[in-house]
Amino acid sequence: MPRLYVPVAFTPGAQVVLPEGPARHLTRVLRMGVGAPLVIFDGQGREAGARLSEVNRKQAVVEIEACWPGQAESPLAVHLGQAISKGDRMDYAIQKAVELGVAAITPLYTEHGDVRLKGEREAKKLAHWQAVAVSACEQCGRATVPPVHPPLALADWLARRDESLCLVLHPATQGALEKVVSPEKVALLIGPEGGLSSQEVEAALAVGFSSLTLGPRILRTETAPVVALSLLQDRFGDL
Repeated sequence: MPRLYVPVAFTPGAQVVLPEGPARHLTRVLRMGVGAPLVIFDGQGREAGARLSEVNRKQAVVEIEACWPGQAESPLAVHLGQAISKGDRMDYAIQKAVELGVAAITPLYTEHGDVRLKGEREAKKLAHWQAVAVSACEQCGRATVPPVHPPLALADWLARRDESLCLVLHPATQGALEKVVSPEKVALLIGPEGGLSSQEVEAALAVGFSSLTLGPRILRTETAPVVALSLLQDRFGDL
């Protein structure tokens, strides 16, 4: 059954006009007609069962039948600081992080990162990344869309951290997670393809981050968050 993001308040019996994109997908791609069932979610943790009640060239309307709270959120809130990478690599990192239950994502400008965005270009990229997060929620069953925050310089992101466990992906002594009592909130820092500079790692350690090692092999910047989040969700979350 299709799941669609519709950011409106849900009330049983209410008629909801679908946004243009979801409406086109249902009627032109999936070729669904009046009476077809679907699930919609508001991005704030609520889901609703609905049926198409009107379909025409201008719009598609659904009638909400029942509402319920989403059940797919992790008890572990991870804020991912992800160094910005080019093209599909960043999309992949965001998509998989959302599927693995991340609570928030901040794209980061780092010393060795080769992507710099300004003005309108940054705004367009941010909107695109948020759309990637929405699409991942539609696929994986989440009813809460994690925010993709505006990009920050790494130093600014580090200065805002207050999570009880803060981890930076960097070679270190094994067993960093074994020493930790179950946290509710985690900050996870992933560097760019060329890695974080020694000064950046030292800055993270200076504000309370611990180094996390993911084994002897060097992972790509878009693979690293998948592995790290999987480990965190397995140990402290709901995997």
